[in-house]
Amino acid sequence: MMKDQFGWQFDNSYVRLPEVFFANALPEEAPEPELIAFNHELAQSLGLDVQALENVEGLEMLAGNRMPEGAEPIAQAYTGHQFGNFTMLGDGRAILLGEHLTPDGRRVDIQLKGSGPTPFSRGGDGRAGLGPMLREFIMSEAMHGLGIPTTRSLAVVTTGSPVFREETLEGAVLTRVASSHIRVGTFQYAAARQVVEDLCTLADYTIERHYPDLALVTDKYVALLESVMERQAYLIAKWQLNGFIHGVMNTDNMAISGETIDYGPCAFMDTYDPATVFSSIDRQARYAYGNQPGIAEWNLARFAETLLPLFNDDKEKAVDIAQQSLAKFGKLFHDHWLAGMRGKLGLFDAEELDVKLVKDLLQLMKVNESDYTNTFRALTLGQLDELPMSNTPEFMEWKSRWDARLTRQGKSMDDVLAFMKKNNPNIIPRNHRVEEALDAAVKGDMTVMEKLLDVLKDPYAYTLEQKSFIAPADPEIPYNTYCGT
Repeated sequence: MMKDQFGWQFDNSYVRLPEVFFANALPEEAPEPELIAFNHELAQSLGLDVQALENVEGLEMLAGNRMPEGAEPIAQAYTGHQFGNFTMLGDGRAILLGEHLTPDGRRVDIQLKGSGPTPFSRGGDGRAGLGPMLREFIMSEAMHGLGIPTTRSLAVVTTGSPVFREETLEGAVLTRVASSHIRVGTFQYAAARQVVEDLCTLADYTIERHYPDLALVTDKYVALLESVMERQAYLIAKWQLNGFIHGVMNTDNMAISGETIDYGPCAFMDTYDPATVFSSIDRQARYAYGNQPGIAEWNLARFAETLLPLFNDDKEKAVDIAQQSLAKFGKLFHDHWLAGMRGKLGLFDAEELDVKLVKDLLQLMKVNESDYTNTFRALTLGQLDELPMSNTPEFMEWKSRWDARLTRQGKSMDDVLAFMKKNNPNIIPRNHRVEEALDAAVKGDMTVMEKLLDVLKDPYAYTLEQKSFIAPADPEIPYNTYCGT
């Protein structure tokens, strides 16, 4: 393996799986590509030549017009439960160029999204609009700044071809970087084919790629299920702790690696309410904020179903094994969530009544329609006068309990403040700020988006530059997001 002129070093292991798991595919040519957004920090961490990628030949590669040396472009096959309904899917508008080996030894997928039709497009054009691709760029990089496991965005390139939806959009291609694109839906696809050898091959490949420590474990497939459960419990807890709503938690959008993937109708919650839904298509509120832990468990049950033939030849025994493992998810999630909440409240140790302290605060926030992020920000900075509930008897009673709890742990207030600042972001990508940046960008002004990305790089910095990004939107203006990505 040799690095090419851009720094790519491809070693494509996924194409060595049985051919049923993918189809060869080439990106559609972009007649007039133009580089709109480029992630210099990410490119450098990947060991890429930033200057080379920004020149004409690099632009051709990011647009899909030129294949980097060592690329083996494919579209991946998978299925998935979409809003509870099982559907045959696959990469309908994304092409995996291959796997790049980074200087620090990581293996990452390099995927072009919105690059044209594939064998799995089901009659679609396989393309994407500029706004949705920039939205994924903003949201994935914001999640990275918050310390939430996520795919990353390397670049967005306009193609020079229009995309026709409800309105005519400017076509664009996103270069996405991921630990892999293996999904629960990938395993569902393997299980639906009922070829146990292929399922076993996929499971062994996944273990080798993401969970190599399990290779010599006696019940390695049960251990795979439980390892994926652990990562998902951690991920969903991080979502909940930061007020993030994915919006489309279909099984094809649950990555086996434990990363957040596919930023469609996602958003961060302003006013705290577990029933919050932003997705325009989630009419039954299946993927509401408060439902996300339960949906994750449901998705993991579907993953466990695919592995049953690998657990035991006796189906009843296999089901029993799966159920015993799945029963652990609730505690895994709760422990991660409670540890995070303790951090948000400056609690270094554990007491039995901490759960009640947290839940009572959340209930006060709900009743008083308090902003989620800014409530914890105000508690962190001691700026309680900013809270609409600060003078209520209920909040004063809660605060007296919190003060007593802080006193009992014997930590200085300086230590508590530093701990809370690490756990409570000063800013999040406020929905109105994201829309403001996207509106300007599609009109040709990238400065608004660049400023937003800059302050989101370290949301825990508590800088003066972040101050103007703290205020929530007018609550009277409803907010919906759409499946444009």
